[in-house]
Amino acid sequence: MIDYARSRLRARAMGAGWPCVTAPASVALVLLFALAALAPALANPSSWKREWPKTDFSKTSVEFNEILSGGPPKDGIPSIDDPKFLPVEKITELGEKEPVITVEIEGDLRGYPLRILTWHEIVNDTVGGVPVAVTYCPLCNSALVFDRRLDGQVLEFGTTGKLRNSDLVMYDRQTESWWQQFMGEAIIGELTGKRLKFVPVRVESFARFKARGAHGRVLVPTSAWGRRYGQNPYVGYDGRSAPYPFFRGDLPDNVPPLERVVVVGKEAWAFSLLREKGRVERDDLVITWEAGQNSALDTRMIAEGRDVGNVVVQRKTEDGMVDAVHDVSFAFAFHAFHPDGTIHAE
Repeated sequence: MIDYARSRLRARAMGAGWPCVTAPASVALVLLFALAALAPALANPSSWKREWPKTDFSKTSVEFNEILSGGPPKDGIPSIDDPKFLPVEKITELGEKEPVITVEIEGDLRGYPLRILTWHEIVNDTVGGVPVAVTYCPLCNSALVFDRRLDGQVLEFGTTGKLRNSDLVMYDRQTESWWQQFMGEAIIGELTGKRLKFVPVRVESFARFKARGAHGRVLVPTSAWGRRYGQNPYVGYDGRSAPYPFFRGDLPDNVPPLERVVVVGKEAWAFSLLREKGRVERDDLVITWEAGQNSALDTRMIAEGRDVGNVVVQRKTEDGMVDAVHDVSFAFAFHAFHPDGTIHAE
């Protein structure tokens, strides 16, 4: 619990622009302990309505007591809504092996470094003419990109400050419905039950991103105030034997909870298996692994994180190989959202 509180304090208070920047660590820890103890009692609409007057809490697909406060208030972790980019050749601060979420639509190739997404979690952008939300949840290691178009309108997303199964709960600013990042599904509010379309992406090293083309552009900070870009506020997280105590679900029994897995639908493949084999094929699905990417959740400086490798997930088509929708998350998160799913470990 101490590890969790310290990490949450750094990431979601100091670095994310939350007002208690100068709060002593001991006071913040006490507050977080109290928050954890009170979470079930606070998980109900009556305690949320002041902050969320526009949200329709009469519509929900989940139990309210499954949703816990992650620490900050609404938008306490600020989304990036007016992103700035530089050509790939202008980027000098990124390590060659640092992880980057990469999106390419209609020849528009963009990279979103995890050194930035760790502190913001959501980027509202338009790539190749398509409005997208680029999202990253450090606690689940889930990097997912969604098409923001839904039923004739374009949604814009922010952070609620809430967690479910340790996963980011987002909200759209049009209806203030709450969305589960891992599933791309609205779970509370007017849009409950609606799903966003996933966009195929890769999480790869900066070196591999550069090799994909000189036309690539990279997200850069618009303001570094209060945020230590390049630092990992969750030091040692992916080396833990269990997720932080705010996760209350069952754990998988055939892989360590914080083992990285490649998620495709209700199936997942453990990184340990992929490292051993290098390539796994299943029907038209092809998953390959190669060394050369830092963990963003290991050492203090992301550029010094241990090598977890790069994964490419594609499908065979008549026109050749195409990138497939997938996620690289922790095993405990996959198991929480897909308890009947399969994790391939051998």
